[in-house]
Amino acid sequence: MSTWLSILIAFPVMAGVAWVFRFAGRSATSNKPFFRDMPFGVAFGYVVAAVAILLAFKIYFVDQVLFFRWAMQGLIIFTVSAFLFRLLGRLVGTAGSRKLFRSMPLTAAFGVMIVLAYAILAIFAPVFAPYGEEQVFAAANTLPGSDPATGGDPAHLLGTDQIGRDLMSRLIYGARNTVGIAFATTCLAFFIGGSLGFLAATIGGWLDQVLSRAVDVLMAIPALIFALLLMTIASAWSVKLGIPLTIFMILIIAIIDSTRVYRLARAVGVNIVVMDYIEAAKLRGEGLTYLIFREILPNATAPLLAEFGLRFCFVFLTIASLSFLGVGIQPPLADWGTMVRDLAQFINFAQFSPLTAALPILAAGAIALLTVAVNFIVDWMLQKSSGLKE
Repeated sequence: MSTWLSILIAFPVMAGVAWVFRFAGRSATSNKPFFRDMPFGVAFGYVVAAVAILLAFKIYFVDQVLFFRWAMQGLIIFTVSAFLFRLLGRLVGTAGSRKLFRSMPLTAAFGVMIVLAYAILAIFAPVFAPYGEEQVFAAANTLPGSDPATGGDPAHLLGTDQIGRDLMSRLIYGARNTVGIAFATTCLAFFIGGSLGFLAATIGGWLDQVLSRAVDVLMAIPALIFALLLMTIASAWSVKLGIPLTIFMILIIAIIDSTRVYRLARAVGVNIVVMDYIEAAKLRGEGLTYLIFREILPNATAPLLAEFGLRFCFVFLTIASLSFLGVGIQPPLADWGTMVRDLAQFINFAQFSPLTAALPILAAGAIALLTVAVNFIVDWMLQKSSGLKE
């Protein structure tokens, strides 16, 4: 029986089971509100969830698919770690931090824990990495594991790349380069976009029109394609000027992403400049710098912080994408995007050595994990700033 035919048969069967589930619940509970008011879609959802759990148990315990088992074990470990981290935050720290952790959902605790772990790893990369970032060994293309019989090397737990660099060290240093450069780029983008957005909102007139139309033109071009085009041009100028291509990459991505920041800052600033306290500051004779940094910016902090988290994710993924395409962070600097590209061929050895096939997944997983963690924090910040309750 084909997979598609099995799926087509499964849906009517699950629909019948959902109807029986709801009917049996109403009969067994004497038509209590929980089952009496339950829509059919909700009952169907319960059945689908039960089937998904059963399939997960089958894949984990019966089929024993290695990557699925790793994913489930990682999910359990991360959930328990986030719970313990939140519990520790509620018990240790200042009164303000303990109060913050008491109101923090588990997803936000997971995000904060991961971001802190990445920050510590990036700052203290030379301490955690067993070898140097550019250190080359004679044993090239060794496989993960410490068993020489299977192509491994006890000195290199995750193996070495095609020129003999330790992959664990490269992965750790990749946190410093990828995350650090993304953070610096995001800060620069917010400085440019935020300053110009607040300036346009405060002054208005022809300056607002010129900046807004220029931003509209830049935003009409797909960001990744535009960045790839500019990076290709910059790669030639980099050699002539003797400036590292990474500097050009930071400036290009910061300018492109500053257009998004400009739109948000201007929209928020336009709503703030009409407030009474802004008019009072103008009557007092306050200058433009005071209005922007002392009056407008403090009242626009919440949406800008939320946007900072989202923009960091986009910058982070853009840098990884450019590195994957070969025009981003350049060797010998370690970068997760470049590692995914260089190690992609190991996916072909999944049936022979799952650990070897996991090498490109480690770098890709590091990118995905940080992206999810930052988005969890952003969701929590948006919820707090909007005043919504769970």
